[in-house]
Amino acid sequence: MAAPEEQELSQAQTEKLLQFQDLTGLESTDQCRRTLEQHNWNIEAAVQDRLNEQEGVPSVFNPPPSRPLQVNTADHRVYSYIVSRPQPRGLIGWSYYMIMLPFRLTYYTLLDIFRFALRWVRPDPRGRVTDPVGDVVSFIHSFEEKYGRSHPVFYQGTYSQALNDAKRELRYLLVYLHGEENQDTDQFCRSTLCTEEVLTFLNTRMLFWACSTSRPEGYKVSQALRENTYPFLAIIMLKDRKMTVVGRLEGLIQSEDLLNQLTFIMEANQTYLMSERLEREERNQTQVLRAQQDEAYLESLRADQEKDRRKKEEQEKVQAEEEKVRQTVLAEERRRRTLDEEKERKSECLPPEPPADDPDSVKIVFKLPNDTRVERRFLFQQSLTVIYDFLFSLKETPEKFQIVTNFPRRVLPCLPTEEQPNPPSLKEAGLSRSEVLFVQDLTDD
Repeated sequence: MAAPEEQELSQAQTEKLLQFQDLTGLESTDQCRRTLEQHNWNIEAAVQDRLNEQEGVPSVFNPPPSRPLQVNTADHRVYSYIVSRPQPRGLIGWSYYMIMLPFRLTYYTLLDIFRFALRWVRPDPRGRVTDPVGDVVSFIHSFEEKYGRSHPVFYQGTYSQALNDAKRELRYLLVYLHGEENQDTDQFCRSTLCTEEVLTFLNTRMLFWACSTSRPEGYKVSQALRENTYPFLAIIMLKDRKMTVVGRLEGLIQSEDLLNQLTFIMEANQTYLMSERLEREERNQTQVLRAQQDEAYLESLRADQEKDRRKKEEQEKVQAEEEKVRQTVLAEERRRRTLDEEKERKSECLPPEPPADDPDSVKIVFKLPNDTRVERRFLFQQSLTVIYDFLFSLKETPEKFQIVTNFPRRVLPCLPTEEQPNPPSLKEAGLSRSEVLFVQDLTDD
């Protein structure tokens, strides 16, 4: 019989897993499964915790190290409603009450003495909170085991986290302290807290946080709220910019009476909540306006910076162009100076012109590109390089040139090459005693 039940439970968990994936959009099945296991497969609480994480609120299983909110419990305007236990009726009721009274007094007196003495021997372990989320989740599990899963949605987080969420969302927070040893607790949970009308009211109107006072987290909250009896309920809201207890309900209260009291407290404090909402809206609008102004200022600043950057780039571009022109002029001047120096050096190194009556002399008339005619004598045994150096030393000669004969037209090899490192002499080049040579400008080439 156990196998079908385990199979049915596995199918239910699979359905919840798929539903949780659809609601949250998580793709990792393992992450969905871990989240549901942390919330004891309570899909409503798991989805709520996941949505809180997406909104920037830390997960209840990863509590932030921030300082918890302080709750104002000393407000003299706190509404307090205490339900006394019904008085005995009739002779039999009063007789039973009077007979049991000494026993009850003795029992509670001895219990208080024992607890007082125990504090001296061993400190109360509830005074040290080590796992607040674990305390809350453990209470929810034990509550569901005893009273079933039909109950208001418990806030699965610490008391401080519940206060922060209620403050951030401007909602009422109902705190329930579960006194396990109180004789009215069981009846309150079954006949009041878990009824359909109470469940619907709490789930739609407020956050609901609960914990047992037998656990450290519940005991800590009990010490802060200073309840007198159980069951105990406290309504907390943001009032005058502080989280304040605005209502206390103590004792065994019926569902209809509970709803009436909660409605009364909420209506009595609605103006404060509306005032907080309006003030927060004004602050948000002011922040939005300030953000828009800051954005406009930053946009203007960025525009000015962009304008300055472009202006600077233009200036740098102009300066670069001017520098480029200057460098070009300087380079041209250096080149000209170097060329002039080279012409002067070539002129100084030229051999002397032979006399006109020298039988080995050659008379050459050079026609320059600017139609200038230059005449000079050379020796037959001299290299063609001497002719080239002579023309190169002239100011009228272009920087690059070649020497060409007229007929037949041929270019004289005046400069050394790889094939002919030593240019031929005038005689070897076939020149006669009187020649007319043309200087061809190669500068553009």
